[in-house]
Amino acid sequence: MITVFAHRDRTERFERFEPAWLQDGSDVVSWVDIEAPTDDDARVLREVFRFHELAVEDALSPLHHPKIERYDDFLFIILHGMAAESGGSRIATDDVDFFLGPRCLVTVHAGAQSVRAVREWCDRTSTALGEGLPALIHRIADHLIDNYEPEISALADRIDTIEDDALSDGGSDIVRPILDVKRDVMALRRVTLPQRDLMSRLARREFVEIDERVAYRFRDVHDHLVRLADESLALQDRITGVLEAHLSLVSNRLNEVMKVLTIIATISIPMTVLTGIYGMNVALPPFPGGADAQFWWVGGMIAGLAVAMLWFFKRRRWF
Repeated sequence: MITVFAHRDRTERFERFEPAWLQDGSDVVSWVDIEAPTDDDARVLREVFRFHELAVEDALSPLHHPKIERYDDFLFIILHGMAAESGGSRIATDDVDFFLGPRCLVTVHAGAQSVRAVREWCDRTSTALGEGLPALIHRIADHLIDNYEPEISALADRIDTIEDDALSDGGSDIVRPILDVKRDVMALRRVTLPQRDLMSRLARREFVEIDERVAYRFRDVHDHLVRLADESLALQDRITGVLEAHLSLVSNRLNEVMKVLTIIATISIPMTVLTGIYGMNVALPPFPGGADAQFWWVGGMIAGLAVAMLWFFKRRRWF
């Protein structure tokens, strides 16, 4: 689906894009938004706008890392926003691709909510494109980054719950949720860190398309991304600490079990030796009291050995 906005004296939505708007001397600035691009849309990017083949290929790929590249007559930017299926126990992102030319901005995406919100704002605002196309990129980017906040808060809440479960007796099946959260945090860091560096380049006015007035706006988005990157790093440290604490707790429980089993085995060894000796079919010196007292002598010796060994283990603080 292609949506076209153009601005001469005011911003209006148009049914189709006019190639004449790209000609030198044109006083029209336009925004062409392509949602869920098809093969026909790809052909428009190549033949009408004459974008570089590699940039078009990146824009049409399902997912690409955030980046910014300078071509001969346009600037190509890839940003990431939260996908529609994000939430619950999974974080997913969709990329939004920007082709910024002298008089036209083209965005390509799979259905980003942030771009739709800016489209609705353009329908309501007659001066939407009057500030320039870089300002429009800033508005979309600001919406994209703002949508990270609920996901980070949800991740923090999930980690709080997992921490309580991991340190309780019922935390034996907590490894999978921990790894799920760890995967989500890593996915978050994979997009926040490159976008932080990308916004830094835009805020420094590394590209001639970005004037000083808009650069200050990108600096604000960059500061926001710096904070998000720091929060994602803190979440990664927290979930790693939860996993290590859970493994340590499991190891300590295993040590306690092994300690009890070792004590039982150690006490049983002399009992086994004693019963083995007196169970042999050979003549042994009898204990006093006659034949009926032999069993009680052996039983008493076994009980005495057990008590003595338990006293010794307790004295040495082995349990």
